[in-house]
Amino acid sequence: MNKKISTLSNWQQRVIVGVLGVILFIGGILFSEWTYFLLFLGLTLLGMVEFYKLVNTQGIKPNYKSGLALGALFFTSVFLVEKEIMPAELLYLSVPVLFLTFLLELYRKHQQPFSNIAFTLLGAIYVAVPFGLLHQLGYLQGEYSWQPILGVLFLTWASDTGAYIFGKSFGKHKLLERVSPGKTWEGWAGGVLMAILVAWGLSYFFQDLELYQWIGIALIMSVFGVMGDLVESLLKRSLGVKDSGTLLPGHGGILDRFDSLLMAIPFIVAFLKIF
Repeated sequence: MNKKISTLSNWQQRVIVGVLGVILFIGGILFSEWTYFLLFLGLTLLGMVEFYKLVNTQGIKPNYKSGLALGALFFTSVFLVEKEIMPAELLYLSVPVLFLTFLLELYRKHQQPFSNIAFTLLGAIYVAVPFGLLHQLGYLQGEYSWQPILGVLFLTWASDTGAYIFGKSFGKHKLLERVSPGKTWEGWAGGVLMAILVAWGLSYFFQDLELYQWIGIALIMSVFGVMGDLVESLLKRSLGVKDSGTLLPGHGGILDRFDSLLMAIPFIVAFLKIF
């Protein structure tokens, strides 16, 4: 199967992997709260491993086990708290695990110990915290609802698609050439327009949220989503790599595919909790 995929053009690979990914995510989110949980837990752990492998290219030695344990603990704990299976007070267990990272470094005998600690914790903050906060979207009304989660994914895809189409067709003015030469203001405007249109459509079918909330999410995704893309581009540029990984043929790695979502989720959750 891999040999067949490798003979396809990059565009064909992108389409095939994209369609399969959409089916997997829609199916996992719709089927049950537990399939949603397992899907995003796997995504969290894969994204963290990918991040640690990236920074490892610069001689930094993050503590994989400690980082993955902290990420999995936070992600799982928030889910269980939202389901009211676990009392919220047990979230404090994440703090001792966090500080264990400092203690474990005493026995690892690597150079740059505090760089190792910093990037171990950064992997959890960058990947596990946003995906953990995603649970709060699924349980906005006390019980699991797939609508806010799936809606946010639709808006992410809409923003990315609009930016790609408008950028290719009309892109002339660079957004931040120093970090990402391909990003343009015209592409960003196209992403905003596409996200708003999809948000308007979602308000008719996904009625867990009001129209103004969907529009607000669309605007947040359009602004902070592209910032997440730029932040990940800055990370890759600083490390001298083109893609964050090769797990998704035609798309790069997990971080390449979900960088917009990771940056936008905390702002979306804050918006919905306040308004």
